Formats: sequence, structure tokens, C-alpha cells
Amino acid sequence: MNPRTDRQEPTLPRPATAPDTAATPTASAAASVDARATTAANPRDTLAGAPAADALAPQPADERDLRPHPRPFTGFGMLLRKEMLRFWKVSFQTLAAPILTSVLYLVIFAQALQQHGEVYPGVSYTAFLIPGLVMMSVLQNAFANSSSSLIQSRVTGNLVFVLLPPISPGTFFLAYVIGAMVRGLAVGAGVFAVCFWFAEPHFAHPEWVAVFAVLGSAILGAFGVIAGIVAQKFDQLAAFQNFLIMPATMLSGVFYSIHSLPPVWKEVSHYNPFFYMIDGFRYGFFGQSDLSPWVSVEIVAACFSLLSVVALALLKSGYKLRT
Repeated sequence: MNPRTDRQEPTLPRPATAPDTAATPTASAAASVDARATTAANPRDTLAGAPAADALAPQPADERDLRPHPRPFTGFGMLLRKEMLRFWKVSFQTLAAPILTSVLYLVIFAQALQQHGEVYPGVSYTAFLIPGLVMMSVLQNAFANSSSSLIQSRVTGNLVFVLLPPISPGTFFLAYVIGAMVRGLAVGAGVFAVCFWFAEPHFAHPEWVAVFAVLGSAILGAFGVIAGIVAQKFDQLAAFQNFLIMPATMLSGVFYSIHSLPPVWKEVSHYNPFFYMIDGFRYGFFGQSDLSPWVSVEIVAACFSLLSVVALALLKSGYKLRT
């Protein structure tokens, strides 16, 4: 016996091998389907154990950035800010110039008519004139702000960028009217501060001063919105200013009491809504007026309601805006 050929080599144990999943795709797919079915059937097991891989996967940046974030009053706030900045950027023209004009009225008329006596008992003509000039400035500048803003946007062609966002007619109206009120009240406060040096102010009923200042500026702001919608050119808007606003303010008792007028003109003054604004505003200073402030405030509030309805109807219909 040959020891070389007869000797057997030691047999080494073979290591255990994993099942060949690539060789058995059908079994692997079936196991995958069973795992999904088990997870879907028992969602609590997934929540109780390790979180699912889809929940831990990072989301794309574009999906995270495009998530809606509701912000209430965003459209109103931005539109109101635009209206505020529009007149504040040119405050020398929109605030300082009207104040100077009113002071010139005070200096000229006070010097010319001071010696003609007292309009109300114990009230000098200069003191009588100041509330009328303050209210006249509030009304004219409130109208100028809202009307000029709309007509400028129309002429320059950027009105479409205001109309494209989903802003309701009520939001649009409120933003323009409040912006007009802020400018009107700012000019009125400036006129009063300057006129303070000419006569000592009296506040018999300050609550009436605030009520008529707010209502008056709101009325002219709403009327400015209507004028800005109807007018298509600057000369058409100037017609509103020159043939309606200016005569109505000048003939509303700013420089006189209607008791000094002939009976015919006294009766005509009662059809002028500006008269009730100025007369009620003056009552807050002196406690004296040509009419009861309650009558005046009812008429002024009715005028504001009517103008608001008309302006909202025009905005809702898109009259001369969405063409």
C-alpha cells in the first residue's frame, strides 16, 4: 500500500451560506409584499416601533418652501402701507404745502375781519376761523389722497398689480379710505398746531371734535375712491376738485356763520353736507353751533353710508377698472 496515495486528506467543514436571494426573486418579492401588508394592517405597530423610513426621509426644499402659511390681513396691510408711503415720501408736498395754505388763509382773513365783531358770544373771529380751516384741510386732503392714488395708478398702468391679487372689494375700499383718513387727519393736526400760536384753543366737547374729524375724513376718502374710479384722466379728476370739493368747502361756513346770510342762502347751505361736518366740528371747540350736533352727526353718518355703498358697488362690478 502506497502511503502517499492511500492517505486521505482531512475534510474541512464548509461554512454556512446565506440563501441566494438573487436566485429566488419570487420568494423575495413575496416576502416584501407580506411585510407591506402587515404594516398596512397594523399601523400601530409601526408607530410603536421604529418610525417608517418615509417619515424620516428629508423633504425637498421646494416642497418645504411652498407650504402655505396663512397670514390674516396681509393684503389689507400691504395695500394700506402702500397708501401711507405714497404720501409720506412726498410729505413736503402732501403735508407741508396744505398747512402753509391754511395758515395764509388764517393770517389774511383774521387781519381783515377781526374788527367786525364776534361770531359767537365770547369767541373772537380768529378763534372761530381755526376749526373751520382745520376741517377744510382734513376734507380736501382726504379726498386728494384716495382720488389721486387711483388716477395715478390708472395712468401709469400699475393698477393691474393692485387688482390681480385676491383682495376683496371691502379690503380694497378700507385700505384706500383709511390711508386717506390718515393723511387728512395729519394735515389737520398740523394746521391746528400752527394756528395754536394765533389764538388759544378751547375744547368744550373733545369727543365731538374726534367724531366729526373721523367721519369727515372717511366721507371724503370714500368720495375720492368714487372719483378715482369714474375719472380716467387728470383733467376729469380736477373737475371734481374744482367744481365740487372746493365750492362745497368754501360755502360751508368755514369763514362765516350761516346766520349772517340772507334767508335764501341760509336755506341753500342746509343742502350742503360739508356744512354739517364743519358746524359739528366747531361745536366740539366752543359748545356753540348753528345746528344741534346730533342732527349734524346723523346727516354725516348717512352720507358716509351712501358713499360707501356706491364705492363698494363700483369696486365689485369692476366699473372702468377691469377693462
